[in-house]
Amino acid sequence: MSPVIQFNNVSKRFILHQEQRKTIQERVIGMVKRRPPGEEFWALRDVSFTVEPGQSLGLVGHNGAGKSTALKLLTRILEPTSGTVQTKGRIAALLELGSGFHPDLSGRENVYLYGSLMGLGRRDMDRRMEGIVDFADIGPFIDTEIKHYSSGMYTRLAFAVATAVDPDILITDEVLAVGDEAFQRKCMERIYSFRRAGKTIIFVSHALEVVRSLCDVAVWLDHGQQRAEGAAGEVIDAYLAEVNRKEQERLEVERRKAGKEDSQDDEQNPFRRGTREVEIVRVELLDGQGQEQVVFHTHKPLTIRLHYTAHQSIDAPVFGIGIYHENGTWLSGPNSGFAGLSMGQVVGSGWVDYTIASLPLLTGRYSVSVAVVDRTQLYMYDLHDRMYTLVVHNNSTSERYGLLSLPGQWM
Repeated sequence: MSPVIQFNNVSKRFILHQEQRKTIQERVIGMVKRRPPGEEFWALRDVSFTVEPGQSLGLVGHNGAGKSTALKLLTRILEPTSGTVQTKGRIAALLELGSGFHPDLSGRENVYLYGSLMGLGRRDMDRRMEGIVDFADIGPFIDTEIKHYSSGMYTRLAFAVATAVDPDILITDEVLAVGDEAFQRKCMERIYSFRRAGKTIIFVSHALEVVRSLCDVAVWLDHGQQRAEGAAGEVIDAYLAEVNRKEQERLEVERRKAGKEDSQDDEQNPFRRGTREVEIVRVELLDGQGQEQVVFHTHKPLTIRLHYTAHQSIDAPVFGIGIYHENGTWLSGPNSGFAGLSMGQVVGSGWVDYTIASLPLLTGRYSVSVAVVDRTQLYMYDLHDRMYTLVVHNNSTSERYGLLSLPGQWM
């Protein structure tokens, strides 16, 4: 069977004009005065891919990568500057919020309008109306002008109508993120039912695990350029590797900057306190090869190395760490005293390691605290409260809900 979607060396150029005409006078003058040439901006450049019948394609990439432009080209909202876009079958698209709706018409009238644009008559839409109203859950407001709808009501009705007209190709953008949790689950259930029915789905989302589970293939766009195309899992892994690399570079710059600021104004740091007889002078987050990182992976090793300087002889200090989720939840707080490790008498410089052989954290951003206290754990020598960032990505397990991957088994 021939592909249902073909992108052949597609490029899309926009002209950006810096000159703004705000007043009526400026606009009138602009009608007779030639506008200076604008700056070229290529939203897409030489992008090519095909989608076979029944396939689900995910578009991934950063904000501004060209994903939404590609969807608008698919739906003929835009025409390519060069290259060709070919599609086969009826397309239903959920792009910008409320697109395709007339604000002065009621919800019911917009349903019939949408149906007519899709080639369906009033009788066809009559048969679908009850299901649309039930799915959208806007029964009392179906005859209200939609300009009075909330963003959630807009989204629910748009999705209900788009999926009720039995399209051959369903295109969805991040617009679904507007709905609440219950509605998003209903949407995903319907999208999965479309996939089981052999429909073609084009899906754009920053929820990469959803893309991984829903889509067969994926295309990675980066500043309008096509970086990768192929099996969804492989493309997402390549994209995440690039995201991890850039995030690590950024966090390392921030860490170096923070280190300089701390050294210049250490006494004023609100996240650090203690008497400093023993001082934590450096903290390293190390991978299984002993390399310093800021991005780690679920079920891979993590070592937190605390470099210290004891300015006088200290008997049996206790070193500890705290790991927090970015929402503030305290996940763990081990220390050397709880583990029965005696440091003995310390003086001068040294380090102590806390190693997690298999990191149980799932994808997310976490903060790390470190501290050193006396043997009674009542006297604080030095505390760095959530001063270190730990980024975790999960590409070794299918788990994606919650904060922790527990070593359980289904029997």
